[in-house]
Amino acid sequence: MSGGADEIIPAAESAAIRFVEVSKSFGERGRRHRVLDRVSFSVPKGKTTVIAGGSGQGKSVILKLILGLLKPDSGQVLVGDRDIVTMGYRALQEVRMLFGVLFQGAALFDSLTVFENIALPLRERTKFTDQEIRQRVAATLEQLELTGHEEKFPAQLSGGMKKRVGLARALQLDPKIVLFDEPTTGLDPVMTREIYELFTRTQRRLGYTAVIVSHDIPQVFTLADQIILLNKGELDVFTDASRIPYSTKPNIREFARQVMGQVADRE
Repeated sequence: MSGGADEIIPAAESAAIRFVEVSKSFGERGRRHRVLDRVSFSVPKGKTTVIAGGSGQGKSVILKLILGLLKPDSGQVLVGDRDIVTMGYRALQEVRMLFGVLFQGAALFDSLTVFENIALPLRERTKFTDQEIRQRVAATLEQLELTGHEEKFPAQLSGGMKKRVGLARALQLDPKIVLFDEPTTGLDPVMTREIYELFTRTQRRLGYTAVIVSHDIPQVFTLADQIILLNKGELDVFTDASRIPYSTKPNIREFARQVMGQVADRE
């Protein structure tokens, strides 16, 4: 269940996403593993929420529930005021138009150029002319410092450049919400910091709601307006990372010692 002394649940009108008493288990009857146990939380509009926790704690499950790729065993998953759990396929596809997704590893198509990768959502989901698509892609290339790389293929790009192209593609349909799945996997510390700075600038300029699933702790906390920590089916919500080592829950304090290291020791 949700909890934590620092938890703030925004009013419905200020929340982009809400989970209400959501449970999700996997496995066969008698050996089912409950990943989420009646969890409730909200993702505030126009802010950045970071979801963290150990391997197998349900971070990616939450993203799949938000996109309707999984259905919960019980509870509601609301995008705005619409419960996607009860939606039919057509209505769910409409809601998905609100989202941009930056997948782990960027998930670029190797056979397509940078330009073609970025233009793909526009070709598939809009009726824009070729000229309009070229103009929109060119503008995004400039914003993300990719100008001059249009004709390169993913194999010719560094890890950081691939992340930029993945973000550019995720932003093409002007999403209200952008989901990031382990966005800095495989990057060195310097490149990770540059990508985080890019995320911050882009989110502030465009004003979308960001949800970031990451194991890159505590570095990723610098981006967060809200932090959700998952552990054994439960979650705790913090709006200040410095409060985490002071949690009344032993498992949260242990988490702080293990992954925040000197931060926790210093406090």
